[in-house]
Order: sequence, then structure tokens, then C-alpha cells
Amino acid sequence: MQEAIAQILSYVWGVWRFRWLALVVAWVIALGGWLFVQQMPEAYVSTARIYVDSNNVLRPLLRGLAIQPNVDQRIAMMSRTLLSRPNLEKVMRMTDLDLEVQTDREKEEFLTELRGAISLYGDRGNSSLYSIEVLDADRDIAKRITQALITVFIESGLSDKREVNTGAQDFLDQQIADYEQRLVEAESRLAAFKQRHVGVLPGEGGGFYARLDQAARELSAAKLQLREMENRRRELQRQIDGEEPVFLSSGISASDSPLDARIQALNAKMDALLAKYTERHPEVRQIRGLIQELEAEKRAELESARANDYTGAYAGLSSSPVYQGMRAMLGETDAQVAELRVRVAEYEARVQALNDKVNSIPEIEAQLKQLDRDYQVIASQHQELLQRREAAKLSEDVQQNASDVTFRVIDPPFVPSRPSEPNKLLLNTLVLVVALGAGAALALLASLIRPVVVDQQSLTKLTGLPLLGTVTLIPTPEQSKRDAWGLVVFSSLVAVLMVAFVGLNIGQVLMLS
Repeated sequence: MQEAIAQILSYVWGVWRFRWLALVVAWVIALGGWLFVQQMPEAYVSTARIYVDSNNVLRPLLRGLAIQPNVDQRIAMMSRTLLSRPNLEKVMRMTDLDLEVQTDREKEEFLTELRGAISLYGDRGNSSLYSIEVLDADRDIAKRITQALITVFIESGLSDKREVNTGAQDFLDQQIADYEQRLVEAESRLAAFKQRHVGVLPGEGGGFYARLDQAARELSAAKLQLREMENRRRELQRQIDGEEPVFLSSGISASDSPLDARIQALNAKMDALLAKYTERHPEVRQIRGLIQELEAEKRAELESARANDYTGAYAGLSSSPVYQGMRAMLGETDAQVAELRVRVAEYEARVQALNDKVNSIPEIEAQLKQLDRDYQVIASQHQELLQRREAAKLSEDVQQNASDVTFRVIDPPFVPSRPSEPNKLLLNTLVLVVALGAGAALALLASLIRPVVVDQQSLTKLTGLPLLGTVTLIPTPEQSKRDAWGLVVFSSLVAVLMVAFVGLNIGQVLMLS
């Protein structure tokens, strides 16, 4: 500890040895620094504060109905883009500063200086509060630039909102038109597929296999009815064949043939069928063919009766009510047999057609599911886009009629009457401190370059020999007088330097006031 103190004292003594050098350096640096500070241009700082209120009362009411934009993110983007080139050019035009530049180079330099002179920052305690500072040598220009920045900041918020809404609407309209086209194409593909595979699609009449089972049951029932009716016809024909010789012995009438009852029964049956079907229906065509065959048979019987002179026998046969009733029942049975044959043929064709399609049913069902799934996906996307467009329209209406962001100028542009920069009082003080420090440092450097022995310890350390004693230097009166005069001059010069510093600062204060 003693060694450290001794070392420090030796440094102080070294500086004191070269005190005149330190004083000269301090004077030179102080005078040069103060002159430089006085020549520095003064500038004014214009300040303003803006409050951005994003807590709109409609936001909680419209949650789920309208699109809620990220207002905080948009405000942050606005603050970052305020110093963009287009905004700075707009500020130049609003403040007529563009009239002061003539060339593109001057314009670029002016924009660079303007960007460096503007500061925008948010309040740490309140993220909705923004401060704007503008530095300029002209007090009026600084205020105009600040006002222009406030206007640009507010307008950019409103214009960005409109541009975002317009872009979102255009994008949604384009997507909806695209999905409408895809939806129409999907509907066309689905409809065409259903038309090509009508009757075999799942869900039609209980399903394909249910229809196949129903057709098989109907075919079995029709075949059973056909067999029953054929048996009945054979029995009637047998009875008629067994009774006809007896009736013929009494004679028949050529003018009233027994085939008339059958023809009448078939005509009645055909009339009933024509009430339900057309001429081209298989049952109608079958019965009409039977009628033609019976009429031909009747004509043949009449011709045979005339040829064999059996007119009397036919007259007796036609007069028998039992025989005529049996013939009528036979004709009706023939009509029912024909009808059942046509029905059986139709059911057989249906069953065969369904059996032919059994192997292709799984593939058809898979294709139908794929087409239906594609249609449902496109339809759901289309519906969701429609809902989003309605939400976007509602959001646009809300933003046009009730803004989601409110700008309020808390502090309008203000410029103090005194220049804000530079702080010449502080700079003068710094110049003095630097001057004194530089002088002391140079004196210390000189003492280190030209060292001397100042105490016993340094001498012992230098020679390495033991020290027996010291001799005190007693100056002469002339030396003491000269040293005292030098100390007075040195102190006076230091005092003059301090007085110059104080006077310079007082003058600066008086100039600002």
C-alpha cells in the first residue's frame, strides 16, 4: 500500500515538474475546443406525441361475426414505415422543402439528412403512445416537418386499412369464382355419373341388392301365377273338349261362333290394359296377337261349317249357356296366361340385367363415393369462402363507419424558443476537462521520458545500495523568490483559464436568454 502511494506521489511530482508544459497544452486545447464549440450550428428540436387508441367498443360485440384485424401489429408496421422514402417525399411536398432542391443528387442528400433528423419511438410505459422528434436549424421548418409527419402517420393508418380491405375482397371474389366453376364441374360429373348408372346406385329404392332380391321374388311369384293359370286353362280346355261332342249333336249356329266369347273377353282385357299402357306395351301386343289368332280361327271354323253344312249344329252349340260360359272362362284364362307370360319375361329381363351388373357394383359405388366426396369438399370450401366474404364485407362496413383505430394528438408540435442542440455549456465543460486531462497526461509522459530521483526509495531501488542518509536542499533567497513568482504566474494562468471558462458559459447563457 505504501509503495502504491509512493508511486502515485512520484507521478504527481513528475506532472508538477512539467506543469508549464501541461498548462500550455491545456490552454491550447481549451481555446481550440471552445472556438470549435462556438462555431457549431445550433438546431431546434420539435416534439409531438400521438396516442393510438385500438380499444374499440365494437370489437367484442363483433367477435365471431366480422374479421378482427391485428391492430397492434398494423400500428407497429405503420411506425416502422413512417420513415420510408415515399413518406419522406410526401413530407417534403407538404412542407415545400422540395422547392429547395434542384437535382436528384441534392434530393437524395436532403432525404438522407431528413431521415437522420427524425426520431419516432414508443413510450415504454404505454405502447399506445408515440413520440416524434425533428431536429432542424430552422425553428419553423422543424415545426412544419413535425406536423406533416403527424398527418402522414394518421393517413397511412387509414389508407393501409382501405388497401388491405380492398385486397382481401378481391382475393375472396377471385377464389369464390374459381370454386363456383369447380363446383359446377363437380355437379356435372356427379349428375352424368348418376345418369350413366341409373338403377344401380346405392340408396335408390333400398339399394341394388334389395332391388335384385325384390325382382327375384316378383319373378318367382309371377312364374307361380303363370303355372296356376296354365293349369286352369288346361282344365277348362279338357272340360270343353269333353262336352263339345254332346253340344254339337244339337247343332251350332254359324252366325254365333263360340269363339266370340273368348274374343270379347280378350277385347275387354285389352281395353283395361290400354287404360294403363300404350299400344307398344308387351302385354297389349300379346293380347292383340291372340285376338287376331282367334278371329282367324273363327273365320276358318265358319268356312269349314259352311263347307260341311254344319250350320244347324253350331246354332245348337251356341244356344247352350253352359258351353258359352265355359268358352268365356277359357278366353279370360287365355288373356291372363298371356299377361302373366309377358310379366314373367319382363321380370326375367330385370333379374338378368341386375345380375349382369353385380360385379361392377363395388366399383360404381367407389366412384360415386369419390365423386360425392369431391363435391362435398368443394361445396364446403365454397360455403366457407362465402361466409368469409360476408364477414369481410361486414368488417369493411364497420371500419368505414366506425374506425377500429383512433388517433389523438396528445401534444401538438412544440419547438422551444432556445436551441435544443448542441448543449454548448456541457460541451465547454467537456472541453475544459479534456484540456486539463491532456495537459496532465502530456506532463506525465514527459516525466516518464526524463525521470529523476525524488525520494529515498527510488534511489535505493535505482542503485541497489543501502541508503545511509539524506541531505536537505536549502534554496537561496533568489531561488525562493523565483519559485514563488513562478507559482504566482502559474496560478494566475490557471485562474485566467477558469475565468475564461466561466465567462464563456455566462455569455452563452445570456445569449440564449
